[in-house]
Amino acid sequence: MERIRTHKDLKVYQLSFEAGMDVFNLSKKFPKEEKYSLTDQIRRSSRSVSGNLAEAFRKRRYPKNFISKLSDSEGEAAESQVWLDYAYACEYIDESNYKDLYKKYDHILGMLVNMANSPEKWTF
Repeated sequence: MERIRTHKDLKVYQLSFEAGMDVFNLSKKFPKEEKYSLTDQIRRSSRSVSGNLAEAFRKRRYPKNFISKLSDSEGEAAESQVWLDYAYACEYIDESNYKDLYKKYDHILGMLVNMANSPEKWTF
C-alpha cells in the first residue's frame, strides 16, 4: 500500500473530485434560467466535498476537527444528491447519468462515514 502524503492520495478525494467534474460537465447543459439557482448550487456542493476533504486531511492532527470537516464533506455530498434529484426530475440529465452519479455519491458517503467512524486510522 502506497503511503498517503497529501489529500490527493486519498481514494475518496479522487472519487469526489471526479464526481465534481462529472457534475460540472453535465451542468453545462442546464438551461440558462437555472444559472443562478440549480447550476450554481450543484456545482458549489459537488466541489465542496473534495474541498472539505482537503481541509480534513490538513486537520488530522486534531481528531475532533478532522471529524467535523469529514461531516461537512458528508453533508455536501448528500446535498449534491438532492440537486441531482432535482436535475433528473426537471429532465436536465438522463436516467443513466443520474443513477451513475447518485451511486458515486453513495460510495463517497460510505467512505466518509468509515473514515469518521475510525479517525484513529487517519489522525496522529
